[in-house]
Amino acid sequence: MPDEDPARALEDHLEKSRLAQETRNERQVWYFLAYFLFGIHVLAFVMIYAVRHAK
Repeated sequence: MPDEDPARALEDHLEKSRLAQETRNERQVWYFLAYFLFGIHVLAFVMIYAVRHAK
């Protein structure tokens, strides 16, 4: 008789899958935030350049 029952094995597998998916989602959120902040800074520098060089 095995030490682990199938229900417990399935529950462990689902928990590991959920944690892996959560890690991927969190990484995607950080990438989105990084790109967003980078874009905001680029836009701000372009606007500063435009204002300083306006006639």
